[in-house]
Amino acid sequence: MRPSAVLINESQLGTRLNHAIDHDRRGEFALLLALLSCDARDMAQFQLDDGALEPELALRKKFELPEAQALINDLTIQDSPIDNSSAFSHGGVRAFQLMQALKPEALVIRGDKSAQMQRVLTNCDLLTRQKFNHSAKSELYHALDTHFVDQLAQQRQMSRTLA
Repeated sequence: MRPSAVLINESQLGTRLNHAIDHDRRGEFALLLALLSCDARDMAQFQLDDGALEPELALRKKFELPEAQALINDLTIQDSPIDNSSAFSHGGVRAFQLMQALKPEALVIRGDKSAQMQRVLTNCDLLTRQKFNHSAKSELYHALDTHFVDQLAQQRQMSRTLA
């Protein structure tokens, strides 16, 4: 075997594994096994023709597998993500496992921001988050009663005139 050749599956070894076993060369056998890819999709029986556009979709169709579980749900695209927590609260662990098998929910649910940016934004104050999100009105003013804000403005104006 050439040193530049990449060893992916066992069919590329030919009879070298058999010869290593027959001649009691455990070191060579262990080395050859260590060089093989540990991903099951790289095994010879799962290799598809080069003309296949989506090998993962072809394998899913061949073995009749469901769609892959979404790892991250983007709340800006999908308003109501799958939530199996009610199955857990009403039916326990087995009901949750059944719902997770039927309709798997995403492992992480977040918006359109990356995980690092979300981590940064959670450590920021409310005003900084709103500046980042380009929101025109502050949630702080929504929380306060409008009449109270007007009263504060009037009191500040009165204190300026008195001073």
